Amino acid sequence: MRVSVITFPGSNCDHDAYSVFASRGHQAKLIWHKDTDLEKPDLVILPGGFSYGDYLRCGALARFSPIVKEVMDFAQKGGLVMGICNGFQILTETGLLPGTLLMNESLSFICKHQYVRVETSESPFTMNIKTGTVLDIPVAHKEGNYFIDADGLKVLEAENQILFKYCDLNGKTTIESNPNGSLQNIAGICNKTRNILGMMPHPERSATDTVVSQDGRRIFEALESYYSALA
Repeated sequence: MRVSVITFPGSNCDHDAYSVFASRGHQAKLIWHKDTDLEKPDLVILPGGFSYGDYLRCGALARFSPIVKEVMDFAQKGGLVMGICNGFQILTETGLLPGTLLMNESLSFICKHQYVRVETSESPFTMNIKTGTVLDIPVAHKEGNYFIDADGLKVLEAENQILFKYCDLNGKTTIESNPNGSLQNIAGICNKTRNILGMMPHPERSATDTVVSQDGRRIFEALESYYSALA
């Protein structure tokens, strides 16, 4: 796959994502926020971090970066886009994904390992991962409390757009297993056409042999399976 990872001022997970894809044999490139050429990717990554220092609101300023217009055009034409943490926040600011990310219920920054449950295998990002599978993927955010109005939630559920939920080791979605107060324990969603993913957990931080959990690899393997099926 050809993977373009966007770097904004304040991004701090761009090199993590780049390294994971490069180590898996993909043609990964870092694309600066002022550029206007995505360089013909198969997949675009909007990484975690604090784009523009999270001034005004997380993702609000990045929404107006020159490269984001290209990302929006790419996504609207069916291109695969994955927004991780701050990238998820940017996707909601652009309207490519519904809902918003609010301040954590605790009003504190959270950085820890977190269990998430796969809600459906029907997406490029969860392909071949059995529904109900529990993954150990770290979170690191202060504004990860996903919210959407009642009508929007009904659409997400009806269209099977909720891909990940926070859970405990046994896959139960309890209040205690919800790190940020997110509505319905939602940790990640996709759009109706299923080519855009936004998730707060960091799979790129759990995808190498040097870290405690390698469960994030399952998501990258899913993308590779999807891409192989297209070939």
